[in-house]
Amino acid sequence: MGYCEEIIRTPDGRALEVARVGADDGAAVVFHHGSPGAASLALSLETMAERHGLFVATSSRAGYGRSDARPGRDVASVVEDVATLRAHYGIEHYVAVGWSGGGPHALACAAKDPRCVGAISLAGVAPIDADFDWTEGMGPENLEEFALAREGGAAYVAHMEALAREFAAATSENIVGLFGGLLSAPDLAVLEREGEREWLARESRDAFVVSSAGFIDDDRAFFAPWGFDPAAIGVPVEIWYGDLDLMVPPTHGAWLARTIPDANPVHLPNEGHVSLVVAHADALAEAILTLAVAP
Repeated sequence: MGYCEEIIRTPDGRALEVARVGADDGAAVVFHHGSPGAASLALSLETMAERHGLFVATSSRAGYGRSDARPGRDVASVVEDVATLRAHYGIEHYVAVGWSGGGPHALACAAKDPRCVGAISLAGVAPIDADFDWTEGMGPENLEEFALAREGGAAYVAHMEALAREFAAATSENIVGLFGGLLSAPDLAVLEREGEREWLARESRDAFVVSSAGFIDDDRAFFAPWGFDPAAIGVPVEIWYGDLDLMVPPTHGAWLARTIPDANPVHLPNEGHVSLVVAHADALAEAILTLAVAP
């Protein structure tokens, strides 16, 4: 089945924008987009899902896209919205996969949802209180954003709202420029393909179709306790990371890999933030299938 997007309601009455691609009877994947992002990220996974017989479901995290904001949410709050997503699509068990800012949300499912049989963090961030310099190795745009986020206040909100306006006008022609110094050479290489730029531009526009609330609330969630302990995760986990990532440097992946019990590190030294996934989609699908049938 092709891409399908709709609005459903959570038990507390919030709108939740959800989407799905892939085979109705395939192994179930709940995919968590990055920061910023939206449910339409699923479009980038359609070919992979169809080729490997996966059923991929996702949602726009609270405050992104057409999902209502949930002020004060922490990372673990996403598990409740995943329960709504699961019920809507009839998912019994699933593998959680998260890219970038979605990585911690996939790990939250692994830690707190008994229906989650495994998780994959793709260039996902580590907790802010991890024992390394959290921003070292990031590109200039991230350094500016996170310095302002630590301070909070009107200057930070104004900065995020300005970014939201820029990304809300993203096109396949300007999307690379909008990311500026956050894209490394392997990322730029995969984004030479117009199709890759098109889905990234659409997801960027969709993220801010209503407001910048999701972007701001993600930062606040990352800079606060996550609501679970990564060291207490008891299901199989893979941690994917590349050495040429200017959005989430490899120190984050290395920390997660040594902290989560029995985590399997997938260290791809020559990859960046986007190329890590785009250039290894088939390997990602195989990893998902392995986790889906693991005892």
